[in-house]
Amino acid sequence: MSRLEQSLIIVAGTMIAYSGTSLADEQVSTAADLTAVIALQGKPCGKVVDAAKRGEDDYVATCENGNRYRVSVKDGRVVVEKIG
Repeated sequence: MSRLEQSLIIVAGTMIAYSGTSLADEQVSTAADLTAVIALQGKPCGKVVDAAKRGEDDYVATCENGNRYRVSVKDGRVVVEKIG
């Protein structure tokens, strides 16, 4: 099992575990999950400071260093694309 697959399992488990929490807690969890996914892809970010959900399994993450990434799932794989 690859590191990406392991991270996705952790992210999915975290999302399920926090599904009953408040919206603020969910946003913090989503930002932390996106931070981990972006780091595992080797992209410079630091920490995600804002995350906008664009669809199911589709987010735009803004990092503390100013970089923006689209994080989505395509054909069962996580894709991280730099925006701009």
